[in-house]
Amino acid sequence: MVEIKGVLAQLARYLLVGGFAFLVDFGLFAFCLYVLGLHYLLANFIGLVAGLVLNYALSVRWVFSDCKRRLEMRKSAEFAVFAVIGFAGVALNELLMVFLVDSLHGQEMISKMIAAAVVLMWNFGVRKLTLFREKKD
Repeated sequence: MVEIKGVLAQLARYLLVGGFAFLVDFGLFAFCLYVLGLHYLLANFIGLVAGLVLNYALSVRWVFSDCKRRLEMRKSAEFAVFAVIGFAGVALNELLMVFLVDSLHGQEMISKMIAAAVVLMWNFGVRKLTLFREKKD
């Protein structure tokens, strides 16, 4: 049985890690775009990958440190699953934005906040259930 207090603590740590990963992603994006003069799509990709790698490392070491890791001995597979969940979150975010802005005529910034909150819960929940479900003995 999942302990609610433990899951809430993990969610709080996940929020901090996600915020930090976003700052790295955004900062690297800006650096690549404005300092290095890279195309915005390449700069965005570099930022996203750096944020994803940081999010993975901190999630394994801090957010879900009290959980058994189903793929701990196969780190490449573990990272791949972690990344696929993240990319699915990106797709979900885009779909929510289209629905909220185009279909419901919502304001873009408010829609972005709603989509971000939904995707945050998606990423946390699916990663928790697929990769970090069980507590360590």
